[in-house]
Amino acid sequence: MDGQVLESQSGRGRKGAAARYRHSSLRLQKHAAIDRRHGFIRGWNVTSASAYDGAQLRNVLNRGNTGSTVWADTAYRSKKNEEWLDRNGYVSDIHQKKPKARPMSETTSRANGRRSKIRAFVEHVFARQKAQMKLFIRTIGIARATTKIGMTNLAYNLMRYVRHEGRSASA
Repeated sequence: MDGQVLESQSGRGRKGAAARYRHSSLRLQKHAAIDRRHGFIRGWNVTSASAYDGAQLRNVLNRGNTGSTVWADTAYRSKKNEEWLDRNGYVSDIHQKKPKARPMSETTSRANGRRSKIRAFVEHVFARQKAQMKLFIRTIGIARATTKIGMTNLAYNLMRYVRHEGRSASA
């Protein structure tokens, strides 16, 4: 589980056709749950980049569609999320935060390194969508941007499905 910051145009402040060149930029964040084994996008959500990441954990995870272990970066770690994960039968493997004004312990650092290897799958999905699939949000408003991101996620999952089917086909 991780988030990616994207930019879109905001429709705020428009007053007529002459103002079309004065759009402000709307920063969006895409939160995604990725299947570790096959690389499919299992759940996703788009929010304003200013929204708290930890609040999106429940919106992306689906017990019927997700494994029991949750890997995520420190933005998703909170006492409330840890309790929610425990109540709903998930195993938390969320990154540990560095203590303030102190170095991170060696064991915590090694544990975070182990978690990062798993989380790299999520980052690779975001990188592939941005580089190879040319994901660039040029829409006005969060609703259109959400639709475009959803279509990109669908196309990505179809590409993954074709790849997996091609692997299992006998020659």
